[in-house]
Amino acid sequence: MKYVSTRGGAPEASFLDILLGGLAPDGGLYVPASYPQVGRAELERWRELPYADLATAVLARFIDDIPAAEIGRLCRATYTARVYGHGRPDSDAAQIAPLRWLEPQLALLELSNGPTLAFKDMAMQLLGALFEYALARSGERLNVLGATSGDTGSAAEYAMRGRPGINVFMLSPHGRMSAFQRAQMYSLADANIFNIAVEGVFDDCQDLVKSVSNDLEFKRRLRIGTVNSINWARVAAQVVYYFRGYFAATKNSDERVSFAVPSGNFGNVLAGWIAKQMGLPVERLVLATNENDVLDEFFRSGRYRVRSAAETRATSSPSMDISKASNFERYVFDIVGRDAAVVRRLWSQLDAQGVFDLSSTAHWESVRRSGFVSGSSTHADRLATIRRLHERSGLVIDPHTADGVKVAREHAMPGVPMICLETALPAKFAETIVEAIGREPPRPAGYGDIESRPQRFTVLPADVAQLKAYLGAHAG
Repeated sequence: MKYVSTRGGAPEASFLDILLGGLAPDGGLYVPASYPQVGRAELERWRELPYADLATAVLARFIDDIPAAEIGRLCRATYTARVYGHGRPDSDAAQIAPLRWLEPQLALLELSNGPTLAFKDMAMQLLGALFEYALARSGERLNVLGATSGDTGSAAEYAMRGRPGINVFMLSPHGRMSAFQRAQMYSLADANIFNIAVEGVFDDCQDLVKSVSNDLEFKRRLRIGTVNSINWARVAAQVVYYFRGYFAATKNSDERVSFAVPSGNFGNVLAGWIAKQMGLPVERLVLATNENDVLDEFFRSGRYRVRSAAETRATSSPSMDISKASNFERYVFDIVGRDAAVVRRLWSQLDAQGVFDLSSTAHWESVRRSGFVSGSSTHADRLATIRRLHERSGLVIDPHTADGVKVAREHAMPGVPMICLETALPAKFAETIVEAIGREPPRPAGYGDIESRPQRFTVLPADVAQLKAYLGAHAG
């Protein structure tokens, strides 16, 4: 398995070559040179596998420079009831990513039972194990640089805390996360964790990470890697739970399902696209945005227009307050026939003008045939969805998941199960839950006092020179 850059200017690389990095040297994103294929017979063999064994089977298709037995060991150590037993009291802690039916033909794939109560744990815990494995082999150190709009940061920090040879520098938008999300990150006292609150929005944080990553000499000298979803290993690990959800919702591999995915940075739904390219019988990928509807606009019109920081709205589903989707480039690479020259031209236009439009090109028909549909959700929609589901079933969902459920209902197809991917547990967004149902959501054990714990973070402007100075002073 070899990996290539979406912009065509980097040599082919192996999985371990790209694991600790991020952007390719030419500024593109790494993708497999071709997607591995999974046939019906293999799907049937995988159907009854425990999650750790399913993860081993899927990931072995993307990794050929780590022994299969070692991949299995890492997956079995990661995907355990102990690690993923932090969810709702009525969840089955013995299952990883259990499926819960909300209505006939509408199900919730529970992905938020990990240590930070968000779906990011599903991939990030494994990424921590992979990083430790690779660094132990090489004897090197790694300074992880990431950006978060809410959940990636805490998931990365909990996955990397205390691991030898790794420091984590996490950028977050100052004052634009929930109190619970801030406390999860800023209350960590581990010496290898550095929280940086950036005076700006998430896209400013993401741009800073990309600016540092594009300075190849600085990146090499400080040995900087990334855990954002531009890291291919995270995307690959997320592919696994699409297979898990499919098997849980079907009786045989002749059936088809649709997935509804709340999305801001496009990484989570991209994993579904890749699962579909591998042969998973997916009818539709339903992309749900909040009021920051850049991706919804694209799938409805063919026009991809990034928003400025001033145009990016602060909403009650803050982890999706994103107006520049990092992983979208990987999808566009596939849509334009893997023509790196087209990708370079489109992203050059995006950098210069803030927009590109595929609606009048031959590529628009490829988008329309790709199985994506989309919709957006507002604060009022979130409240109504949370309230309605609670009244009908007693279940409380978080605001991002509510965005997904709302848009999922709009795109339901008779006879095709719709699986909505859970984003986080509602305890992380108590203010919105109180507004919706009049009471606070339950908190898993151990999280009752999290906002009152001492917090440790540094505030910096959205300035790459100041960030580099900070990294230079603190990197190990």
